[in-house]
Amino acid sequence: MGMGSKMEGPSTPANRRDPYEVLSVSRDSTDQEIKTAYRKLALKYHPDKNASNPEASELFKEVAYSYSILSDPEKRRQYDSAGFEALDADSMDMEIDLSNLGTVNTMFAALFSKLGVPIKTTISANVLEEALNGTVTVRPLPIGTSVSGKVEKQCAHFFGVTINEQQAESGIVIRVTSTAQSKFKLLYFEQDVNGGYGLALQEDSEKTGKVTSAGMYFLHFQVYRMDSTVNALAMAKDPEGAFFKRLEGLQPCEVSELKAGTHIFAVYGDNFFKTASYTIEAVCAKSYEDTTQKLKDVEAQILRKRNELRQFEAEYRKALARYQEVTDRYTKEKQSVDELLKQRDGIHSSFTIVKSTNITGNGSNFSNGSSSKMTGEESPGEDGGSDGKDKSGKKKWFNLNIRGSDKRLG
Repeated sequence: MGMGSKMEGPSTPANRRDPYEVLSVSRDSTDQEIKTAYRKLALKYHPDKNASNPEASELFKEVAYSYSILSDPEKRRQYDSAGFEALDADSMDMEIDLSNLGTVNTMFAALFSKLGVPIKTTISANVLEEALNGTVTVRPLPIGTSVSGKVEKQCAHFFGVTINEQQAESGIVIRVTSTAQSKFKLLYFEQDVNGGYGLALQEDSEKTGKVTSAGMYFLHFQVYRMDSTVNALAMAKDPEGAFFKRLEGLQPCEVSELKAGTHIFAVYGDNFFKTASYTIEAVCAKSYEDTTQKLKDVEAQILRKRNELRQFEAEYRKALARYQEVTDRYTKEKQSVDELLKQRDGIHSSFTIVKSTNITGNGSNFSNGSSSKMTGEESPGEDGGSDGKDKSGKKKWFNLNIRGSDKRLG
């Protein structure tokens, strides 16, 4: 639930100026003062209002870029300490304006969105201007009720939620769902000094199960929103390490409670071509005390787990680098051993007089360490000669004439 959702895309102006100078604010300006300055300049230079002025488009980018730095506490701190050099320019994202894309680019954006790539979009300047002028139609949305409808693309339906002191103390939840899985934004407007409404918070719909949904939770303690763009950007930069960035998209919401009175919310059609169907409901958290406590507990666990993952990532990358080092060494050592054994086998093979071709002569083969018979030696009985017969005819002590003995005995 934060003003100025971001998207991956070209955002850095050709000539970067001091963001404080761009927004005409001082270095000690509050977040609210920076936000107010951004709204006025964004409306002034919005492409919807300056179609024939190309310079306005560049000024709009410069304003959005400056706000993306100063609206983020960490980036603002980095810039204050070391200027643009301290910022990772690749992570500087901004929104795109559907009304300024043209048909072809809108079709491409719709395709990427269909494929699951998160596409963040700006809110039409016409909607913001009508809200600031107070010319929008506001429908009542009593606590404990819901309203269903369809809103045209880049248009908004406004609702007034009136709460009493008890309800404000208990906490309020505003949720929007779409069973048609439409893309939409849930917007929260604050009363402007001129009587109109200034955009304070926005939450983009996310697909959860078979529906798309968005919610704002004013529960008197810090609640968080999940920015899926952070995860998508992390996966694009480092697919293997994307797991460690899954919880980085959890961002604190800027408003944690509402005072008694009437508060203005809106459902903004964010589909690329068609209307967005939705159901919006306003709930008092009094009836959901257990659920509220569970939300507080689980988000606290997520924050602790995020810190643990940040530490574990350093250990993991160190171990991964060591693993890569030892696997590289394993490959080299294996190659070295194979080569040494091959050389050894080659050396062993050189201890021989056997040639690959037949050698003419007496037909005897000699080899080092062999058990082949030497020239002139004969094995007994080998050639079947007289010596062999004589030797075979001699009786040995165990070769007795048993049959003859038997006859004589008989």
